[in-house]
Amino acid sequence: MSTAARTLTRGHAASSVRRSDAVPKVTGEFAYSSDLQAAGMLWGQTVRSPHAHARVLEIDVTEALGMPGVHAVLTHEDVPGRKTYGLEFADQPVLAIDRIRYFGEAVAIVAAEEPEQARRAAAAVRVEYEPLAPITDPERATEMEPLHPDRPTMGHGYRDDPRPNVVRSMVLRHGNPDAQGDVTVSGTYEIGQQDQAFLGPESGLAIPDGEGGVDIHVATQWLHVDRDQVAPCLDLEPEMVRIHLAGVGGAFGGREDLSIQIHAAMLALRTGRPVKMVYNREESFVGHIHRHPARIWAEHRATRAGKLVSIRMKILVDGGAYASSSTAVISNACSFAVGPYAVENVLVEGLAVYTNNPPCGAMRGFGAVQTCFAAEAQMDKLAAELGIDPIELRLLNALEPGDALATGQVVSGSLPTREVIRRAAALPIPEAEELPRDAIRLPGGAGNTTRGEGVRRGVGFAVGFKNICYSEGFDDYCTARVRIAADGSAEVSCASAEVGQGVTDVILQVARLELGTDDVVLASGSTALVGSAGSASASRMTWMAAGAVQTACRAALEERERGGGGEVDVERVYRHPRTFPLDPETGQITDGQAHVAIAVAAMRVVVEVDVDLGLTRVVWIGTAQDVGNALSRTAVEGQIEGGTAQGLGLALMEEIQTRDGMITNASFTDYLIPTFLDMPPVVSELIEEPEPDAPYGVKGVGEPPTVVSTAAIVAALRDATGRELARVPVRPDHIVGL
Repeated sequence: MSTAARTLTRGHAASSVRRSDAVPKVTGEFAYSSDLQAAGMLWGQTVRSPHAHARVLEIDVTEALGMPGVHAVLTHEDVPGRKTYGLEFADQPVLAIDRIRYFGEAVAIVAAEEPEQARRAAAAVRVEYEPLAPITDPERATEMEPLHPDRPTMGHGYRDDPRPNVVRSMVLRHGNPDAQGDVTVSGTYEIGQQDQAFLGPESGLAIPDGEGGVDIHVATQWLHVDRDQVAPCLDLEPEMVRIHLAGVGGAFGGREDLSIQIHAAMLALRTGRPVKMVYNREESFVGHIHRHPARIWAEHRATRAGKLVSIRMKILVDGGAYASSSTAVISNACSFAVGPYAVENVLVEGLAVYTNNPPCGAMRGFGAVQTCFAAEAQMDKLAAELGIDPIELRLLNALEPGDALATGQVVSGSLPTREVIRRAAALPIPEAEELPRDAIRLPGGAGNTTRGEGVRRGVGFAVGFKNICYSEGFDDYCTARVRIAADGSAEVSCASAEVGQGVTDVILQVARLELGTDDVVLASGSTALVGSAGSASASRMTWMAAGAVQTACRAALEERERGGGGEVDVERVYRHPRTFPLDPETGQITDGQAHVAIAVAAMRVVVEVDVDLGLTRVVWIGTAQDVGNALSRTAVEGQIEGGTAQGLGLALMEEIQTRDGMITNASFTDYLIPTFLDMPPVVSELIEEPEPDAPYGVKGVGEPPTVVSTAAIVAALRDATGRELARVPVRPDHIVGL
């Protein structure tokens, strides 16, 4: 048995487990979806709308069809089956029918022999539009004409809201929200629209099988839900559409929704040849959903001793043109709005709306990022008003097992909030570097315009939490298949998407432990081999895949023993403990628990700010995180560092800019993401308290760092500047007050 496998039985993290894909990714040998090739392959291209809101009056493909090398030009009239699709609600047209709802919406698709031929043909498609005034202000969306008159998200058990352009309206009422405190603080906060900014753009290859079916090789997060959306649009039975996981160059929620899947398959089936589609960077920005921008008003009431009495919040998120996962995002935002604190009286009013802005959906942190930023700013404001140390205030109100969430659910699993806070607060911060120093060590970095005269140092602290796995009664399950050969070697199949989080290594660790051999291989992910594993999202994949593989391995061993040691092939489904919906009128639990588990993280940040120029530098980050039972310290720390980097990006630089609904910075020249030079040292304390209902006591670890890091970094900026800084990303003019 390998050392890596043995660590699963211990109550603490392994010192190191090497990533199986580490070397090929570092050396450039890893095959991403954009590297796919097939004999006789055509290239696909998408015709996209230059308007955010318009009527489609006419589409003329005549010229494009007559161009050299062109094999097909398809519009909505060529969709063989259902005309619409969607991750949760089928409200998005495969190709625009009579109306454009966002900038870059797909109108037609082209297949040609060469990429340049496809691009030229796409440019030759003539589309006549009647531009319409776009709905871009989410505050006014419910007063405007409906973008979806058929109200696709209504009638699904949500709170009824008759206003137009409502994706989901939610009220969470607990105790007596009108209870008065000795001290009250309030604030309004705004979170900009962040892109997942994965390095591998949307791409894939569709190959017709010659019998009416199609194989689609694509970078995705959820193979079976892709299939379940694609098949009806192609008018095919599900088994005739096979989704295969290709190499994924980052996901972070942006690959939960479809991109090239239906389009490439339509072209492949029409032409009878493989079709490859690869988005360029500009197209990638409009080709997937983004993090919801949000506006949040919050009011916190407390006793003079610092005990929270009541919290009231209003949350507005802009879902953009289509529903995607906005209904779940606003639910999470409301459910975790107050932060990891025990408070008896809560009123949270949440609203997700349709607009003509870019569509929004899942992104790492999934609603909790937005509300953590507001809630933690409020806790610092309350501490200042009371004259209490901010960390002591958090410890005084920390949520622990036996306490109730704002939904009424009593925390029954592991949630070591106080330990996490104490461990993060105890991390020693580095001494300030003396001046003068190298420019790269000052705010502004290599483009430095100061010698440090206006630089001030700040220290910030924040705590955040989020659910693990899917919630509110969703049938959350994962399937695994195990084949044991006569010689004892084994193959494991699981359709869990490896998106960089290391789930393939988890699967192999579990299988080798349970089967008692290192002679185990992992089959490639495919809907043709095994049942659904669910999505690589919601910090669920380690928990669910470990449970499914453990269950399947044990069943395979039992069957093999009964059969006298011959070959066996078993498939098993794992489900976590059942969850239940929230009451649509009160947001309170209806039966049992709404969330299966929760994880908490705390972060301490040191920054330097040139208050005269508005330049910033994050000097150091120390964090403590509740990780259940960590299977690999290396993998966990990698997730913490990666999640922190995305939170840093949202805090300081990342925001999609729009004008009348149109993206104006769709490139990595204008949309900035943190580089190696922007990332400080990150010191991680792993708090291991096994989750009782999880296989091996594990918890997902990918989202809590992103949830808390933006709030912690901005808290440090406030400490350095004395400014309120109620909006992210924080820009230089916010600091210097221009």
